[in-house]
Amino acid sequence: MFPASVFRLDNGLTFIHQQIPTTPVVVADVWVRAGATLEQEPWFGMAHFLEHMIFKGTATLPPGAFDYNIENRGGVSNAATSYDYAHYSLTTAAPDLTETLPHLGDLLLNAAIPEDEFIRERDVVLEEIRSYHDDPDWVGFQALLESIYPLHPYGRSVLGTERELMQQSPAAMRQFHRTYYQPENMTVVIVGGITQDLALNLVDSSFKNFAEPLDSPQLAKISQPTITDIRRQQMYLPRLEQARLLMAWTAPGVAQLRAGYGLNLLSVILSEGRTSRLVRDLREELQIVQGICSNFSLQRESSLFTITAWLEPEDLQQVESLICAHLENLQQTQISQAELARAQRLLCNDYAFSTETPNQLTGLYGYYNTVAQAELAVTYPQQIQSFAPQELQKLAKQYLSPKNYAVTILKPC
Repeated sequence: MFPASVFRLDNGLTFIHQQIPTTPVVVADVWVRAGATLEQEPWFGMAHFLEHMIFKGTATLPPGAFDYNIENRGGVSNAATSYDYAHYSLTTAAPDLTETLPHLGDLLLNAAIPEDEFIRERDVVLEEIRSYHDDPDWVGFQALLESIYPLHPYGRSVLGTERELMQQSPAAMRQFHRTYYQPENMTVVIVGGITQDLALNLVDSSFKNFAEPLDSPQLAKISQPTITDIRRQQMYLPRLEQARLLMAWTAPGVAQLRAGYGLNLLSVILSEGRTSRLVRDLREELQIVQGICSNFSLQRESSLFTITAWLEPEDLQQVESLICAHLENLQQTQISQAELARAQRLLCNDYAFSTETPNQLTGLYGYYNTVAQAELAVTYPQQIQSFAPQELQKLAKQYLSPKNYAVTILKPC
């Protein structure tokens, strides 16, 4: 049973509330379906840049006033942008929400995007881009994404490029904002020491004066990419002490959540803990990798399964072959019940540990409601526990082919 209440306000905004009477804290999260996937050329990088500009004030709220108000009350605010969403978070003492949430609503609905602040903040974003380009792991992963998604927004950096940012204007950003920061694209989640009636009235009054929406540009429908061979690229990077091996497979998006949960289990079986298959074989016994991990990233349109190893350059070919051998074994030999039970236990415990605080709950509900629907957030443990070895073997055959994957190799110069 879903422990929170879900409301659809008259203007189309979704509001989710869960009261926790024992905490004096309230967390308010606002999730907007306005991520990088909605950017059309020349708007690349706009969603992330707008996240920065949201805090630069409105006609009635000067730049910096929101942050000052929050910090002066001991609260915390944060924001992030991904391919599928933009996310704004506010944590405060329960009595202070009535003074702080209206300001957050004002920023999100009525962002002024002044030209002088635009130019100043663009320099901040450009510096952020440059700092990421100094990180070899980010550079390698971005190159991997570009090889997998050459035509899809998932293949672009959420940050955009220096050239793309220099082409943008305050007027274009205001257009993007008015197009997508609309109530039907927004979910407000409030969890903590506040009653439902008070929270509902507060959201209703803080998120009501939306600007007249602009027509959404028609985005070309791009089918999920398929990898039908081995896509290989090699890069030589300065200041790199160890080689990197990055391997990736595409997987279904949220429309097929069941497959995603199964791939989550396979990722744990392969590399979670010292007794997992890849860690035990390649790191503990053969000692030919410094570290190895796998990860399943659930995305709205096309998810991603990755395996990353840190190793010496001379061991790259052997390690890639051994990883492929492990994937073949997953497809040919059924996983034992004990190994499956361990993976299920780890994931269910991780889920339990990630739902302890109001901050974690708002993130969970908001994310699920943005990419799918909120109620699915609490079905995760039951879904994980319901898998049998045969179903995981089928998923391994379907999505983790040792003959069809993308690989990016990073070597020191």
